[in-house]
Amino acid sequence: MSANTREAAAVDDGTLNELPLLRRERIWGFWSFSSVNVGLAIATWAFLQGGAVSLYVGAKAGIAGIVVGYGISTLLVALAPCIPSAKYGIEQFVALRSVFGANGARVLMIAMSALLAAAWSAVLAIMCGHALVNVADQALGAHLDASGPAVSLIALAAVVLCWFVLARGPVSVEWVNKIVAPGLVLVTAGMLVLILTQVSWAQLVSIRPMSPSGDPHLDFMLAVELNLAGGFAWWPNVGNLARLTTGIRAAFWPNLLGLFVTSVLAAVVGSLAALALSSEDPTKWMVPLGGVVLGVIALAFVGFANITSVVAQGYSSMVALKGGGGRLVRGVPWPVLAGALLLPAAVLVFFPEAVYDNYSRFVSWGAILLAPLCSVQLVDYFVLRRGRLRVRDLYLPSRESCYGFWRGFNPAAIIAVAAGALSYALLLNPVSYEPAPAFGYLTASLPSVVVSGALHYALTRWGVRRLGRGGYR
Repeated sequence: MSANTREAAAVDDGTLNELPLLRRERIWGFWSFSSVNVGLAIATWAFLQGGAVSLYVGAKAGIAGIVVGYGISTLLVALAPCIPSAKYGIEQFVALRSVFGANGARVLMIAMSALLAAAWSAVLAIMCGHALVNVADQALGAHLDASGPAVSLIALAAVVLCWFVLARGPVSVEWVNKIVAPGLVLVTAGMLVLILTQVSWAQLVSIRPMSPSGDPHLDFMLAVELNLAGGFAWWPNVGNLARLTTGIRAAFWPNLLGLFVTSVLAAVVGSLAALALSSEDPTKWMVPLGGVVLGVIALAFVGFANITSVVAQGYSSMVALKGGGGRLVRGVPWPVLAGALLLPAAVLVFFPEAVYDNYSRFVSWGAILLAPLCSVQLVDYFVLRRGRLRVRDLYLPSRESCYGFWRGFNPAAIIAVAAGALSYALLLNPVSYEPAPAFGYLTASLPSVVVSGALHYALTRWGVRRLGRGGYR
């Protein structure tokens, strides 16, 4: 049975992610996985990322901040969870059972699927609403409020459309996403050409950021942190993609080529567009750059692209939930699960200003969990286990598995992630987005990575391992 066939069957029985993929079932080599990553990374949230960077820094510092931030975080994400998933062909939350225990991994999976996926879906649906409201303003002469009920209703319609596509299963997901990546590449390239033909490089570098703090060094560190958080945001999805690759090299290098290079290019274009047009909202760039006709076409396509991004992300979350959600989702029909996953987003779209206009805080709330989580997995797999997992034990009940820890929970890993999250919050308040004095020298994500990784190593080496739990011997 092919990997695609098994994936389709998983829609009905939910067993795909309980089975490792064999080598002959892997479908992506280096170039195939590179193209998948390019399509994933060119999504419209890269424009949001670049627009947010332009709030703090100008063109040169913005490019540097994007390269540095994305470079570090995408490298860590390309290592964990991608390497264990690619080596053993296992779903990334299954691999996480070796770190947190089966129950701990399940809690993390459900929390991220319910909260992060819903929040991203709401952001992208609201962006779709903004795009189509701008189309109506330009094509029909309407004057709709950018934060009014029209945006919410269009965003809600986008969520409903996403549910309809998701409810039909993986065939629809694959079909709609084939259209998006090439179109967004053309939109991105076209935006860059139009920017550089209408505004000279000398003019671009002289434009001041839109909302600086007054301290250039602090502003640059905020830009770096924003992109560190943006890179860590890939963690919930890339492991499940990497398991379909033919080997470790085919999983690792395309992540750097796709997630890093493509994300950087799209974010840089977004940052330059925001500076040139004095707006961080990507839906306000198209008409001024391309004129009414081309701008309306581009806006309509961006709206459609946001829908497909929600579909792709939702499908990844649903497959993970079906495979590892346990009794909570066992027997739940695929359309019902899709509705439950998108329901929070359907509520959030009625608060467009609070969700869409606080992008920096939004990615910060993701990084506060994902940065320490990625670090703990890196230390556990590469340092403590030296790149080896007992695949059979990953699927055994907690009482029989060497990864059972204590009733399916590993307190050492949980404490380490909590400590990393606390260090992040002390350096950058995720509610007010106010940085502490030390933030200007450390960022928030990098200390979180160091604290959580070091604490997990210490607690495991001198606690869990000595008590004979977790299979570390």
